[in-house]
Amino acid sequence: MKLADPILLAVGLVIAAALAWAAVTVARRRARSLAAAGVTAAGPGRSRGRTQAAGVWLTIAGLAVLAVAVAGPSATVPVSHASGTVILAVDVSGSMAATDVAPSRLGAAKQAALSFIGAQPDSVDIGVVAFSQGGLEASLPTADHATSSAAVRRLAVGGGTSLGSAILASLSAITHKTVTTVSNGAVPDIGYWPSATIVLMSDGQDETGATSGSTSPGAGAAAAVAQKAGVHIDTVGVGTAAGTTVEADGYHLFTALDAAVLRSISQTTGGTYHPASDASELDGIASSINTRLTVTRQPVPLAGAFIALALVLLAAGAVLTVIRTGRVV
Repeated sequence: MKLADPILLAVGLVIAAALAWAAVTVARRRARSLAAAGVTAAGPGRSRGRTQAAGVWLTIAGLAVLAVAVAGPSATVPVSHASGTVILAVDVSGSMAATDVAPSRLGAAKQAALSFIGAQPDSVDIGVVAFSQGGLEASLPTADHATSSAAVRRLAVGGGTSLGSAILASLSAITHKTVTTVSNGAVPDIGYWPSATIVLMSDGQDETGATSGSTSPGAGAAAAVAQKAGVHIDTVGVGTAAGTTVEADGYHLFTALDAAVLRSISQTTGGTYHPASDASELDGIASSINTRLTVTRQPVPLAGAFIALALVLLAAGAVLTVIRTGRVV
């Protein structure tokens, strides 16, 4: 327990101690007077004296507790709350124009992203990264969720997909410095960011991947960087396994959800994969993705509790005094 003004406590306790000394002195004089008058220990005078003394001591105890309250006592308690940084990395590649999820993969992802933003408390900073062939930072992390929502609404389809670049761009937004992988395969140290989360929304089509169904080297290396930095990546699979065709530059291309790639990324970083093969599943994404919990120690004022206890003691002392003497003091 901490005190805002220990001097006030000291003054109050000195006053209470002085009153206690006075009460003891008066009690001794009374005892000598009763003994001189021949009042026995079990006599009515002794009984009334003990009752009155109890009232006095309760009053003094109330004053001592009130002195503690005046000193401004407080205690710190651990409180868990959602806080930190969330980066919404949204795939805007050509395959996200597919309509196997209504109104389109990108349209459904934008709706889910907006619902997610709306569900977050002000203590969570949200940034938006649109990624195609390379990450494009659309909005830095901010507590102004209206800015993040506006960035999501501006997203439009265009370009190819690089999941690794999307992760690195998201890490750059978190750390506020350029994050890259190194050619020798070593994982760079970008610091430790345990309160940061990346929510990656994509159909899993990765142009840097060697084969479908496996994490591409670029995505795997980028996920390793996030894992070392303590950043979880929650992936949201937007699309269906059955797939559909999209038109790009006059060609009709088949595209389907590659859940294995997205699942591998999330598992590498300790995150979770969320399948969303239809609009109803995407609507529930906001409630299924958990932001990181941060434990902070917050001061809790205790003056009110001490005042309440002091009032109880003072009231009890006053009642006993009135009952035996007919006077409050």
